[in-house]
Amino acid sequence: MVAKDKKRGFDKVFFLLTLALIIFGFFIFTSASLGLLAKDKGNFGDVAFSQTFFGLFLGTLAMLTLSKIHYRKWRKYAIYIFLFSVIATILVFIPGLGFQHGGARRWVYILGISFQPAEFLKIGFIIYLSTWLSGIKNEIEKIHLGLVPFLILVGIAASLLLTQPDIGTFLVIAAAGFSIFVAAGAKWRDVIIFMILGVIGIGLIALLKPYATERIITFLDPSRDYQRASYQLQQSLIAIGAGGTFGRGFGQSIQKFGFLPEPVGDSIFAVAAEEFGFLGSLLLITLFVFFALRGLKIAKWSPDKFGGLLVVGIIMLIIIQSFFNIASMTGVVPMSGLPLLFVSHGGTALFFTLASIGIVLNVSRYNSR
Repeated sequence: MVAKDKKRGFDKVFFLLTLALIIFGFFIFTSASLGLLAKDKGNFGDVAFSQTFFGLFLGTLAMLTLSKIHYRKWRKYAIYIFLFSVIATILVFIPGLGFQHGGARRWVYILGISFQPAEFLKIGFIIYLSTWLSGIKNEIEKIHLGLVPFLILVGIAASLLLTQPDIGTFLVIAAAGFSIFVAAGAKWRDVIIFMILGVIGIGLIALLKPYATERIITFLDPSRDYQRASYQLQQSLIAIGAGGTFGRGFGQSIQKFGFLPEPVGDSIFAVAAEEFGFLGSLLLITLFVFFALRGLKIAKWSPDKFGGLLVVGIIMLIIIQSFFNIASMTGVVPMSGLPLLFVSHGGTALFFTLASIGIVLNVSRYNSR
């Protein structure tokens, strides 16, 4: 059976959806970067190089390479990958290695290269969680073997990310981990307990982190403090509204020139909506939806539980973060600061996104359909 499965190519539909997101995202990034060029010419070159070389080029190589490595090898080394990702994330707190930007310590600078270890932590967490949950099987129904260890793993991620602080990435990891926990067969009792603890945890974060409180207040009252706290949301909504049905046209965004904060970062969906309009925005969202549906089908067709849980985790990491970005730019949820994957600037994020897709493609080689 395995020998026969090895002759299959990877899922071409999923690969084409990924390719469409890469191409569409690159066009949007190229246009949005013109706003950065006008605002900060000195930083433009670094951003463009990071996105195209480290993110797009090396990420594509990683995707194609990992698509050929049997996914079960990740299970064998899962604990080491997770521990290494934890250690890498701790480096942000070491003077001389980690550095601060925008009030947060999320970056490490080594040998002239800066990157966010949290991106590695996301995939390390998913690989280890999938390995553990696929191994305990029906024991997941026992609180001391299922829910408690799961909460400990989430707690480790919380301790590393909330102290940076990086609330957005933590929420994405927790939500993706919860998806794996449910897919692995968690009892409703444990699901409800986790959700209650999640609500309590979010409330505590809002109380203990002043900037999180500010974002929630701004979300509830977008007209409050128009020139400061709600400035990004207001400018985003102006850009989206200006796009209308068909958009101003490629490269024609006005808001990216000095109005939208981070036009190549977390505000990039607003640039896309202004230039491509409602129809273009709908196309982008539709691509993400079909990407998710096809990915979950690959998980369903996986020949074993580990492969299925691994794919669920990777797909949910990508979709939750991307939809969180879009929702925050449209005022549906509080501002998160999370980048829009495949589109926003972030060489590290794009590299690990494409690398993790390579793992999904490899699982699809052995599907049981």
